[in-house]
Amino acid sequence: MGRRGGGGGGQRRTLANPLLLLLLPLLLLLPPAGECQGPGAWARDGLFVTDYFTRTPRKLSPFRSFASIELFHFHIPEDTVIAVWNLITFKEQGGTFGDQCPDRSITVYFRSGAPSVINPLHTHFPRDTAVPGSFALTLTWTLPNRTTGVFNVTSPLPGDWFLAAHLPKDEGKISVKGLYEECQYLFQPQLIVQRLVNIAVLYPGYVTEQNMAPHNRSCLYKVFVPSYTSRVLVEVQRCHGSDGCPFWLRVRAKAPPLHNSTALDCQEHTPCQLALDLPFWQHWYYVLVEKHPGVLGTISFQVTVQLTDCSRPSLARPPFLPSSASMNMPHSFGSASGLSLGDRPPPASPNGTKYPVPINSPTSEQCWPVRPTLRNELDTFSVHFYIFFGPNVSVPPDRPAIFVINLLPVLDSGGVLNLELRLNVSSLCGENVTVFGCLNHDVPLTSSDNASVTCETEHLAGFLLSVNATASLSRLRIPYPQTGSWYLSLRSLCATEHGFEPCTNVTAEVYLRAYLSPCINDCGMYGQCKLLRTNNYLYAACECKAGWNGWGCTDNAEAFSYGFQLLSTLLLCLSNVMFVPPVAIAVRSHYLLEAAVYIFTMFFSTFYHACDQPGIVVFCIMEYDVLQFCDFLGSLMSVWVTVIAMARLQPVVKQAKRTYPDGCPAAPQVLYLLGAMLLSMALQMDRHGLWNLLGPSLFALGIMAIAWTTRTIRRRHCYPPTWKRWAFYLCPGALIAAAAVLLYAFVETEENYFYIHSIWHLLIAGSVGFLLPPRAKPSGHLGPLPRRKGCGYQLCVNEQEELGLVDPAVASINSICTS
Repeated sequence: MGRRGGGGGGQRRTLANPLLLLLLPLLLLLPPAGECQGPGAWARDGLFVTDYFTRTPRKLSPFRSFASIELFHFHIPEDTVIAVWNLITFKEQGGTFGDQCPDRSITVYFRSGAPSVINPLHTHFPRDTAVPGSFALTLTWTLPNRTTGVFNVTSPLPGDWFLAAHLPKDEGKISVKGLYEECQYLFQPQLIVQRLVNIAVLYPGYVTEQNMAPHNRSCLYKVFVPSYTSRVLVEVQRCHGSDGCPFWLRVRAKAPPLHNSTALDCQEHTPCQLALDLPFWQHWYYVLVEKHPGVLGTISFQVTVQLTDCSRPSLARPPFLPSSASMNMPHSFGSASGLSLGDRPPPASPNGTKYPVPINSPTSEQCWPVRPTLRNELDTFSVHFYIFFGPNVSVPPDRPAIFVINLLPVLDSGGVLNLELRLNVSSLCGENVTVFGCLNHDVPLTSSDNASVTCETEHLAGFLLSVNATASLSRLRIPYPQTGSWYLSLRSLCATEHGFEPCTNVTAEVYLRAYLSPCINDCGMYGQCKLLRTNNYLYAACECKAGWNGWGCTDNAEAFSYGFQLLSTLLLCLSNVMFVPPVAIAVRSHYLLEAAVYIFTMFFSTFYHACDQPGIVVFCIMEYDVLQFCDFLGSLMSVWVTVIAMARLQPVVKQAKRTYPDGCPAAPQVLYLLGAMLLSMALQMDRHGLWNLLGPSLFALGIMAIAWTTRTIRRRHCYPPTWKRWAFYLCPGALIAAAAVLLYAFVETEENYFYIHSIWHLLIAGSVGFLLPPRAKPSGHLGPLPRRKGCGYQLCVNEQEELGLVDPAVASINSICTS
């Protein structure tokens, strides 16, 4: 797995921020919720708190997979009435504003509870994968180097929110690092939230009295719904000051109600009662009483809430029980003064009255026990959920079997929730039994409607699984699941001519497996599962190869065939055979050290490309990093030793020997060793940098230019002196090397890499064969050079070495000595 670093953390600031002052008018566009008189009131003036959060700007990348996006994590507090994201994007090039950079659209995704599951390339998802929805926004440029977008959410859900941003997919050009100033697109989101404080809490079974002044529009309350609650009943009664109850009653879970929330017109319904079946467990429900437009005068009314405990279907939840759940408050509230809740008096309603409303609850269906699961953490995003007395589960015909899977906040939302059902056909006793499973978030779905095979209601969405004798296996994968409690309800029904009916005396046995994994099927054969990080949040994503795409690298629409993979591997590997002629030339010319470097380069380049292939035609004799280092080192050393050999430093050495008869340094060998050490250091620092290639090459060319210039000045003739050497060796070799560099730097892309890089191998090896100096040949027909007189010492000049045509190791010495 890989690891990605995220830049910067979140900051929380107060209202004293210029950006917040600019967006303050947008916050004030929120419809006023009212200024009710009484303890249960909340007003716009003095009861709002504004918070500001920001993130460090990050560089965006073109989309290739979810591993290439930038993810931002925010947390919205409870009782938030509006959240505004300010999305800032700007360009940079070379440390300055990128006014010359092209405009590229930026797509931003928003999702509550977990990261967005995005698919901008419209690839296919793996089978049995549920894709959660998200909201997308595209930013366009309004200024040459900067743009700003605003995205606001009224009454957002509290908890974790995630933003994902990326650039459009590019053409996949492979650019040399440092060759030119790259355009960078930086993205910085900022969040402003406005939340309410001191919202009145409704206590189940108690009356809350309220007076609404003429200039007020609404009153807001909230009530906490504990586990095993099957029904929430909200009632507005005893309206005074107007004809009837001119109110809209709205109820919503987790956040204040919106205009499209569950609503009831109290003017048209008497009594004004709004009932919600199967409410979310362990969550706040918000109740909004909103006045009709045009209603004048002060209106008084009463609000009451009743919760039905499904463990006792004939009774509503009593207003006072010795437990924090019965008190309708979260367990984290604790107890005061060291007293248990059973020792404390019943809570008073907000207006000070203490009498409960009579409990008149309609008959509700019975809820069944929820079996817990044992959490076993093996690794990051590798969690198994074991069932007690499992994994085989018995599903009786008369009642459902319910299990709960608890996903930890933040920690578990970056993986994949996997569910597998396998029916034991032998347990059906020949009956046509189908076992249905409903996976729902926050509350189990236990409908008694036998003909229903859906896992959705008006307010509840879920995932359906089914197994029978024909299809005995069913799987479900949920990438980036929301955290909290997931409930799986299993029930068995028998198929008849009239649909599904309850089975008789048949207990189906099902193998149940639930686990959390980093990626879907570990990204398969053509992908790599990477563990990524943004600030302190971890998530996993697949990075596909060999043309495969999709969330689990299962989309083969653009996949490379086996023949294409084999061809590309053979081209990249066998193109290194072109180094055989330079090796033969070097050995024939007695350049043994150069020949050894060429063999080293040919060997490691061949096996590096055999190991670097994206598909299944891969062969690695060593670790990938070792092969890559040796390949890069061999390539740079080949350039280095070739240019140093062209410099012909042997005459300098021979002259130094006569100057220092006791011993002189061997200049070529020193430069070879120095180059190897410096190149190793440079490659360890930055393996893909431009100056790793240009630096040693320019330095070696400088040494060669100095040596050639010195010879040209000393003999007053161009060096090398023959036109054939320039026309048939040096110029063709230089042109071939220049063409190779141009292909490598400007033409190579991800699509043409396998044949362009193969051509690079051929051209570089061919240029070495042209540029390597020739072997020395004895020659006696050359006339002597003009003699130079030394100052009191003997000066020996080798004529053939001065012409750069021979190797002194094999040539006969024909020196002219003067004294």
